[in-house]
Amino acid sequence: MDITQSLVKLRPRIIEIFDHLHAHPETSWNEVNTTSFITDILTENQCTVTTFADCTGVIGEMGEGRFTVGLRSDIDALWQEVHDTFQANHSCGHDGHMALALGVFLVLKEMNFQPNGKLKFIFQPAEEKGTGALKMIEEKVVDDMDYLYGVHLRPAEEVSDGQASPAIVHGAAQFIKGEIIGTDAHGARPHQGQNAIEIGASFVTMLNNIHLNPSIPYSVKMTQFSAGGESSNIIPGKATFSLDLRAQKNEIMKDLTSRVKKIAEALAHAHGVEINLESSSYVVAAHVNEQAQAIMAEAISDTLGKENLVPPVITTGGEDFHFYTLRKPKIKATMLGLGCGLTPGLHHPLMTFNKEALLSGIEILTKAILLTFDKHGEGERHE
Repeated sequence: MDITQSLVKLRPRIIEIFDHLHAHPETSWNEVNTTSFITDILTENQCTVTTFADCTGVIGEMGEGRFTVGLRSDIDALWQEVHDTFQANHSCGHDGHMALALGVFLVLKEMNFQPNGKLKFIFQPAEEKGTGALKMIEEKVVDDMDYLYGVHLRPAEEVSDGQASPAIVHGAAQFIKGEIIGTDAHGARPHQGQNAIEIGASFVTMLNNIHLNPSIPYSVKMTQFSAGGESSNIIPGKATFSLDLRAQKNEIMKDLTSRVKKIAEALAHAHGVEINLESSSYVVAAHVNEQAQAIMAEAISDTLGKENLVPPVITTGGEDFHFYTLRKPKIKATMLGLGCGLTPGLHHPLMTFNKEALLSGIEILTKAILLTFDKHGEGERHE
């Protein structure tokens, strides 16, 4: 049975899997039922399964050998307000990503595929926290990996429904929590303390005066600031704030982070206060492998036609997928950018997309995996 026949047979099951995952979202590090659901599907189809005592997530394996290909899906949902109620919500498409990865697994089983090496399905927790990939690396999940593929649904304005991109070039992102620690003062006696609000305003002004290489996109902005209480005649000496840093390349992010720290040090000295900065999470910029991208492009062209193969998507959004190649540089990796009519946009509480695009995505990813084993297989060894 070929891929097309397998997809026709499995379509109802794939949509059923997606609908279940969409209706049962779980936030980062809380994906207990999600992990159990995935484990049951893998196990009942005679897949070797690995779970973890200290975290959510699950790994499925097919075949044996030193040459290893991986397919990674994130599994967590966001926490956001939907119809006036805060709840877990799959508005970033991770329910679709899981359905894609499980669909690839079921299609390959239906085809009785026996890899010339090892195939791993990585269902990774906590992508939204930027820490899930690091945990999988700590668990040595990718130590034997030669090729690694990922996937992310793309908004309609980036990639049209029926089209796909062979790579997503994410930027780096750094999220910093900060606090200003000074002394409150009477509104009529400002000289007896420090005004954290004025310090915060100076911080914003100095952030806007950071100038780096203009040919490489970057940004830094204050996204939260809280100071003061109910009494309007007290000048608050303390405040908390949040910063959002973005850069298209990792070296620019390093420079940007250094500039922010120097600004905090200068303001603390000038105003006689303490300013503490703490990184709450971060993700690194993408490093796309040309060989992996070429394989994905071939799979897209074969599935959708060359006219529907679009260039790599360059986005300032972040993804912890790229920690895999940063920490393990020998891994050849890329992410499929799947057009699916996604509107109004990623992270919108009412995000929706064309579920039929999942079938095309499964076909693309399945072909990419088959091509990888055909082109390389046990002839290429992971060192």
